[in-house]
Amino acid sequence: MPDSPANADLAPVPPAHRTWRARHFAGLWVGMAVCIPTYTLASGLLAQGMRWDQALWTILLGNLIVLIPLSLNAHAGARYGIPFPVLLRASFGPLGANLPALMRALVACGWFGIQTWIGGAALYTMCAVVFGFTPATSADALPVLGLSPGQFACFLVFWAMNMAVVWYGIGAIKRLEVLAAPLLLLMGLGLLAWSVTASGGFAVLFAEATFAEIRGSADGPVDFGAIFWPGLTAVVGFWATLSLNIPDFTRYARSQRDHLIGQAVALPTTMTLFAFIGIAATCASVVVFGEVIWDPVLLVSRFDAPIVIALALALIVLATLSTNIAANVVSPANDFTHVWPKKLSFRRGGLLTGVIGIGIFPWRLYTDLSNYIFTWLIGYSTLLGSIAGIMLIDYYVIRRTRLDLDGLYQTDGPYTYRNGVNSRAVLALLGCLPALPGFLAQATGWIDVPDLLDALYIHGWFVSLAVSGIAYLFLMRSHRLTPSYG
Repeated sequence: MPDSPANADLAPVPPAHRTWRARHFAGLWVGMAVCIPTYTLASGLLAQGMRWDQALWTILLGNLIVLIPLSLNAHAGARYGIPFPVLLRASFGPLGANLPALMRALVACGWFGIQTWIGGAALYTMCAVVFGFTPATSADALPVLGLSPGQFACFLVFWAMNMAVVWYGIGAIKRLEVLAAPLLLLMGLGLLAWSVTASGGFAVLFAEATFAEIRGSADGPVDFGAIFWPGLTAVVGFWATLSLNIPDFTRYARSQRDHLIGQAVALPTTMTLFAFIGIAATCASVVVFGEVIWDPVLLVSRFDAPIVIALALALIVLATLSTNIAANVVSPANDFTHVWPKKLSFRRGGLLTGVIGIGIFPWRLYTDLSNYIFTWLIGYSTLLGSIAGIMLIDYYVIRRTRLDLDGLYQTDGPYTYRNGVNSRAVLALLGCLPALPGFLAQATGWIDVPDLLDALYIHGWFVSLAVSGIAYLFLMRSHRLTPSYG
């Protein structure tokens, strides 16, 4: 059993401290959605052969879908003031909750490393513009690291900026998101304005010749269905992480209405708008520079005015910082704290996230748009879909949104199950296994699987959510386990 059921960082937030309003949640989602991975998500769909409007509708639909489990899981945080790992205790038990919490935390560490690498790269490019030096090439890379000393130094500086915000806690994160949101929207609109004016208008920007250049060597008609379903799963997977740990934020909500309105207004609109900006800017790179430039950092560095370049890169650094802290630090900080509550706090859990983020060498993960969408996003979303299915069935079907709040913090209480672990929930996590052969085929490139298994992987998040959710319901009902209410 855990040596302590909670510490101050995991305790329920008292009503007097639940001060986040709709504008705070809107700012949170603007700050998280305006980021380079959103930009490259849209570009990646274009590279697979989608038209710009098809890519945009796919992204909008995916975000409307993921908004459903996100809003549903948010309810418990706002009602009881509890974070994600404590909510997991209702379905997995106080000790068993560590398994899904660590699964979510490790995905966040991967994302933290990727975003830190992106922010460090923007900082390095900005320094090159301001101080007038030529950026390093692969020939300047250090052994093992694969980076030049300057690139690695900027990576560490940006890493330290993230850790500084973590050190000052959730209040600093709230202020950062509210401050960054309007600046990030202005940055995106400015990039859109440049894309349209520099290329000569939307007619030139979205001409068929432009998209033919983006698709590259792909010949013949595009099978939209073959790229739509994996693309949709990848878009859903983009925020499958936050759809689980959203209670980490809604525990501070003033009311259910505040988080529902703030998230419903900001998430799909901001993701779709910034995806459109990414599409427009990628097309503009073809028209203006004669080549496809996927990375906005590289695109901005091609501008003529150094002041404009420095300002744009500074805003990209701010965008990456606001996304990274909210999306990739809050959850693992709480999750690691849950595993070892007597020794770890939110602050120490955040620092541990940062250390792991360096150790995974994130610059080696974020190199190929196809792997980014079809291996990374779909792969981890399949894992997290199983957790979401179990959480939703437990909270809404079995417990009907009623929890024993005191019992959640007891090592020997109504949610103890057997030795602190609900083996039925752990067994139901295996609902992600049908998608495993397809994942191995995609990740390795040398395994062939039947079309059915490939289809299960392409729809991985949906499949694992449904299979694990139904399996959990069946296992709980068949053993006649009764819910515990407050």
